[in-house]
Amino acid sequence: MAILLAFLTFVVVVAICLLVWMFVSTDKNQEVVRRRMDSVRKAERRGNLSLGTSLVRDELLSSVPAIHQLMIRWTWTTKLNDYIVQGGMATKPARIILMMGILLFGGYYVAQTFLHNFFGSALIALLLAFAPLAYIMWARKRRLAKFEEHFPEALDLLGRAVRAGHAFTTGMEMIAKESAEPIGSEFRTTFEEQNFGLPLRDTLLNLSERVPLIDVRFFVTSLMIQKETGGNLAEILDGLSRVIRDRFRIHRDVETKTAQGKLTAAILIAIPPIMLLALTAVNPQYMKTLTEDPAGPKILGIAAALQIIGSAILWKIIHIEV
Repeated sequence: MAILLAFLTFVVVVAICLLVWMFVSTDKNQEVVRRRMDSVRKAERRGNLSLGTSLVRDELLSSVPAIHQLMIRWTWTTKLNDYIVQGGMATKPARIILMMGILLFGGYYVAQTFLHNFFGSALIALLLAFAPLAYIMWARKRRLAKFEEHFPEALDLLGRAVRAGHAFTTGMEMIAKESAEPIGSEFRTTFEEQNFGLPLRDTLLNLSERVPLIDVRFFVTSLMIQKETGGNLAEILDGLSRVIRDRFRIHRDVETKTAQGKLTAAILIAIPPIMLLALTAVNPQYMKTLTEDPAGPKILGIAAALQIIGSAILWKIIHIEV
């Protein structure tokens, strides 16, 4: 028992040290250069830059070349990297995967020490392993929501700059300097990409990819159409700002009216796993039937599948797109 506790202590200490290293050892200058190069790579992938060879190498998913070569074969790592960038986090997918592995094995050993139950320990380990992904999704959603809330103010500032006789790119620079995060950082990136030499069309498309919001797509589409057909850019920006504010107001009304339904759905979804963990902790003998009996795993699998289907149906009912 003493050897096991010593081993678990070692695992926990190593895990904490690795987690601290992951978030502290990021070179901000290198991250800025990497994201600027990635904007050029996206333009090349669209086929808009007619160059004989690629300007930049593919974005590194890990600082270890062997791991990067392995991860580049998986398409989901690129999606994970996009979510990390959209969440405003300066890290790489390889670090997130390493963190998930540490939490998976470390959490299982610690839970097994106290619960002495394989199913309960495995469930706790899986919840801990997916905690980094849940945090990335939460950070991404919060950052995009904040961008969406302050986006009309940025459009108003851009419209006033155009009316005052400034160029469109100068208006983007003003937004980058005077707007709060994440509006300022995203428009700063767009302005720097344009100064870097990318066409305005590519910088706007990169903005719509970094910020996957319908309002940003409206903004980019309006600017591209205005550039080709002409028109009063200030009036277009004012109209777009007004439409976004009206849509945001309707969205908040819908969120208020569906809040009770969302709370009910969250309680219904959370009751089965909470009761399972509570019964496992209070009376392990009572729950051993589900793991020792041959039909137990099948019943658990069917219950998990029905839980997932029911959760998806509840989410579809209460989630209303505006």
